[in-house]
Amino acid sequence: MGLFEKLFGGGKKKSTKEHDDARGVHMPDLDIPVDEKFTIYFKKNGGKFIYCVDFSDVRQALKNIIEENNWNQKPFFSLDKRLEDQFSKEAISFTNKSTEDGIFFTTCEHLVAQNGSILICSNQLKEKKLDELPENFIVFATTSQLVNSIGEGLKKIKKKHQNSIPSNITTIKHFQNVKENKNDFLTYGSSSKNLYLILLEDL
Repeated sequence: MGLFEKLFGGGKKKSTKEHDDARGVHMPDLDIPVDEKFTIYFKKNGGKFIYCVDFSDVRQALKNIIEENNWNQKPFFSLDKRLEDQFSKEAISFTNKSTEDGIFFTTCEHLVAQNGSILICSNQLKEKKLDELPENFIVFATTSQLVNSIGEGLKKIKKKHQNSIPSNITTIKHFQNVKENKNDFLTYGSSSKNLYLILLEDL
């Protein structure tokens, strides 16, 4: 994808950063590719992501995150059995108990370029609220899950689950506690998360 070639190969990364810094909060939406737009807003929200070209990269990314945070002795809390099965051969353990300082390992429905948020629902959360989950999140997603807007993401969810539309649909937008987030009334009732996104190329 164009974005990731720019990010990891030089390209227009610097000019995009300068353009983003000059933008105000309420300026019109960026007229750029969806992947590049997501990265700009996701990083502005405080998120950390690792781009992976194959599953061996995913394994290494997961290992690096664990080592960086000294999480070797901490089990991962997950509500997605498919995710547990997919990573069952990795050097991590899973628990069915959620603790405040634990790690929530999850997938998502979509990555929203419009505001750099993560769209999730009962497929990942069951009936839990965000403030009931650990502060630390690791999200495993693929580039095909990128959408331009929340509306587009909701339409795709509805189309995919025609007979049983999932509940508890929400977005995670803030990935660090900063003054700007605390004063944003749109985030009332939500909680910031220390979030890592492991993004696998599948297009």
